[in-house]
Amino acid sequence: MKSMTWERLLDPIRLHDPRGATRDEVGRSPFHKDHDRIVFAGSFRRLGRKTQVHPLTDNDHIHTRLTHSLEVGCVGRSLGMSVGELLRDRLPEWITPADLGVIVQAACLGHDIGNPPFGHAGEYAIRDWFKSAENSGSGLLDGLSDLERQDLLTYEGNAQGFRIVTQVEYNQFRGGMRLTAATLGTLLKYPWTVTHGGQAGKFGCYQSELPLLTQVADHLGLIAQGEHRWCRHPLAWLVEAADDICYALLDLEDGVEMDILGFDEVAEILTQIAGGEPVDYADMKRDGVSQRRRIAALRGAAMERAVTDVGRVFVAHESELLAGSLRDDLLELCHPDLDWGVKLAKELARKRIFCNTRKAKLEIGAYTTLGILLEAFIGAAHELHYTGRSSFKHQRVLALIGENTPRQSWSLYTSYRRMLDFIGGMTDHYAVDLAQEMGGRLRGE
Repeated sequence: MKSMTWERLLDPIRLHDPRGATRDEVGRSPFHKDHDRIVFAGSFRRLGRKTQVHPLTDNDHIHTRLTHSLEVGCVGRSLGMSVGELLRDRLPEWITPADLGVIVQAACLGHDIGNPPFGHAGEYAIRDWFKSAENSGSGLLDGLSDLERQDLLTYEGNAQGFRIVTQVEYNQFRGGMRLTAATLGTLLKYPWTVTHGGQAGKFGCYQSELPLLTQVADHLGLIAQGEHRWCRHPLAWLVEAADDICYALLDLEDGVEMDILGFDEVAEILTQIAGGEPVDYADMKRDGVSQRRRIAALRGAAMERAVTDVGRVFVAHESELLAGSLRDDLLELCHPDLDWGVKLAKELARKRIFCNTRKAKLEIGAYTTLGILLEAFIGAAHELHYTGRSSFKHQRVLALIGENTPRQSWSLYTSYRRMLDFIGGMTDHYAVDLAQEMGGRLRGE
């Protein structure tokens, strides 16, 4: 059976970097540089004003995409370092447990960097807008190939994230962030194109970035599983586990904060996952410590147990991970209490948090907001491509794009992708403000 090797999987080579790769840099490893490049990126900073679960909330205790990404990064770093210690004798001699930890941490920090305004509701809004455009006979999708059309009909934050780090941020269309192949591979939760997206529409690469995905897969030795489809990098499973742990447990915490869930029901789930109450928890209850602090203590204990369990399971299934044959999520292979708790937390979120009335109303508003923006920007790109001219209105729309204003010589798909780069990069508040101003609500300075 074909198997991947850690020697290739941890390759520090940087795509498009004329200086090449080096393993003996002083002060920071190549992977620490990856971490820093993501942290200092504007696209990462804007996650602070993007929805995690609850759109446009004024409660500072509620998670944004930025705080979620930072917390996933912390859990991911612990998982990577734990696995690095357990596999130390099987890793290349130039790799330390800290290196493994920061590779996973960097990928965790970037895992949501492609999410549009309003989170998953924004993804669905963009998908549905293009489906409506196709069904209406508007001609906006005429001239696109079948695969390009599928990309637009299935806007996917994971694929947009890969585009941002490899194309858009820093060295624009000259390698993007120029991250190492190891970090890029770890970031790819779905290393395939839209044709393998399945019913859920999950994929990690648009047609525009397919050559880059192929390069990454070739450098790392990822096992091909069909045309334009490869198996995951083993460390990508740790990123997924860190994300699942954080959003399952922290959604519960946010639910209590917003009075959607009761303290006792959440405390029971967290205690079950943790395998019991923390050592000083009884004292906290006796001393009348606030529910917020007690929930935080229970969540910390639950996360600690989850990290220990996931690391152990990863090492136990190393051969399957290297063979690209693992099918179960790592959490499903952990202690039954942990798997049960995470699944129950997700179910509670689906039934009680995601269906909350205020959240539903704001997500309906997201459709209106993004519809206005897409009509303006996609319409402007379409007119320019086919006529070589722009109406006065569309001239003003394109002026907002700046250096990424489409040219008539570009393909229609390329022009649309640039428009979606701009819209997808907006924060929730900026998208709302711009859509309202385009709709006629004018404000003075």
